[in-house]
Amino acid sequence: MNPSTIEMPRHTSLESTPIQQGDLRTEEMLVNMGPQHPSTHGVLRVVLRTDGEMVLEAVPHIGYLHRCAEKIGENLQPYQYIPYTDRMDYLAGMNNNQGFALAVERLCGLQVPPRGQAIRVIFSELNRIASHLVSLGTYGLDMGAFTPFLYCFREREMILDLFEAACGARLTYSYLTTGGAHDDLPEGWIDRCREFLDYFETKIADYNNLLSFNHIFVKRTTNVGVISIDEAIRWGLTGPPLRASGIRWDLRMVLPYDGYEKYDFDVPIGEPGGTREIPEEVVVGDCWSRYYVRVLEMTQSVRIIRQALDQLPPGDFRAAKATSLKLPAGEVYVEVENPRGQLGFFVMGDGSAIPYRVKVRGPSFCNLSITTRTCRNVLLADVPAIIGSIDVVMGEVDR
Repeated sequence: MNPSTIEMPRHTSLESTPIQQGDLRTEEMLVNMGPQHPSTHGVLRVVLRTDGEMVLEAVPHIGYLHRCAEKIGENLQPYQYIPYTDRMDYLAGMNNNQGFALAVERLCGLQVPPRGQAIRVIFSELNRIASHLVSLGTYGLDMGAFTPFLYCFREREMILDLFEAACGARLTYSYLTTGGAHDDLPEGWIDRCREFLDYFETKIADYNNLLSFNHIFVKRTTNVGVISIDEAIRWGLTGPPLRASGIRWDLRMVLPYDGYEKYDFDVPIGEPGGTREIPEEVVVGDCWSRYYVRVLEMTQSVRIIRQALDQLPPGDFRAAKATSLKLPAGEVYVEVENPRGQLGFFVMGDGSAIPYRVKVRGPSFCNLSITTRTCRNVLLADVPAIIGSIDVVMGEVDR
């Protein structure tokens, strides 16, 4: 399709307009980036208004992966809806399972056994690492670095092996469910997990040497797509994009759930690109900061998992009668710290076993909204760097 023939929404200003600059006459051009493009991390269409190599405006178009996920939740019992939460943010299925289960449990007053809470923490943090590894590896691809992608996916496969040993699945798990976990940890699983943690922690230095402090990568991401603290708050950013701008806000610490208050860990915030020792008060919310926050978060996830394994209590891993719940009349909204930000579930009950209303607050959906602001008056090559640093998953954006 000729970009100049694209019919744009009336509320946008993407119009092909000649520009007179002295003796040089240029013409703006509309360029489609996506919806099938390797740098959009899913079926995201971004219409760019360009003047040569400069991007004057970028408008994201979503909806290519819409599957009525919320309406489906209003026609199934909660334990039946758990598999659908895997398909939203399909890189963080464990975290999605946990968020919806917590909302239903809070509405019903269901108490999760301590062992079930510890298992949830272990698997949600393992999934956080696996999700960040995908983000790091594919971000390297966006910037032209292929080798880090292979390293990151090598370690991610080891995490998926642990998931498969526990629940039989490698992508859509349905393992953390209402009342706790679907099954207890298999024999020998804890030792395998400890071996992985020991191995993985040494590999983070490899990622830094290959990518984080690579001169070309630093030049491509430093001072690009800068988001100030005020802008991050006004646009409703959460997760790594918010913390990269300098706000130390993490639901696991400020509003703990599933026993996170029992674990000792830090909340990393943004650092200026390419330097190894930074005073804590100096913060830059650029692409490099958003990338490096995820690297630091993986180290903190290892800390949390080790503590959870050491403190893993005996007993039941799931509450009794967790599959025969009646949702009382009322409503509840619960948020958890997904790898991409704050994932919220609103559930309303009317006394039956099926929710009357289900609504999801997706972090990728909200974080993506700042694309138009950050992709204005930048080079064309900076657009993949900015979108990749936000780390969106379109299954959760569209739902």
